Amino acid sequence: MAEIVERKAFTEGLSDLNENMTTLAELAELAIRKAVATLDFDHPEPEGGKDVVTIDQEMYALREQVVRRCVDLIALHAPVARDLRQVTTSIEISNDLDRIGRYSRDIVEITEILGADVRGPTKAAEHLVEMGQQAIALVNRAVQAFVERRADLVVDIVARDDPVDRLHDEVFREIIARIEDRSITPRIGAEFILINRYFERLADHAVNIGLHVTYYVTGVRPHWSAHTGEPAPPVLPTA
Repeated sequence: MAEIVERKAFTEGLSDLNENMTTLAELAELAIRKAVATLDFDHPEPEGGKDVVTIDQEMYALREQVVRRCVDLIALHAPVARDLRQVTTSIEISNDLDRIGRYSRDIVEITEILGADVRGPTKAAEHLVEMGQQAIALVNRAVQAFVERRADLVVDIVARDDPVDRLHDEVFREIIARIEDRSITPRIGAEFILINRYFERLADHAVNIGLHVTYYVTGVRPHWSAHTGEPAPPVLPTA
């Protein structure tokens, strides 16, 4: 009887954890969307920047709650195998989602500093918006894979990140060219380089989530080259 009660408590704990993770993921996607919107000065979103700051704060608090829940589940129930993987990957994924919120906030803070100067390198700004949209798609796919427990959705997650990397390189070259021909100031160029880097990192965190999901579902932790996307020999889990 005691075992049944304990298992029920553990199952309820996992359910609460999954609900919190889903909410955290939804907030991360919303943060990126609002960050991308701040680059569109023709269709500004009222209070969009302040919204992202609030979302980032909510995400941090929720991540702390997720970590505490995971620690309690491990300490009180000593899960093994797939259950343990769910708990440990939730900690890892919550960290990636939290970083997505942080980078989104960083982007918003920079665009607020730039103001109308965000129109400067038009082509670069357009590419940044495109990068943001692709990052959103990657996060959506990775989160869906986690919620539905489907490793097949992220089997090519590294390859899907390649277009973002190419845009990152294009934007960097465009900004440097604009600084050299003095069509933008070095200060504005530096701010754009930071935004460019943050969008690239957003996509990288989506890839991380995809790799964590693969480990959770299959029990094998993949180690894929960021350059080729080719899998290295798998490292089998100890649990």
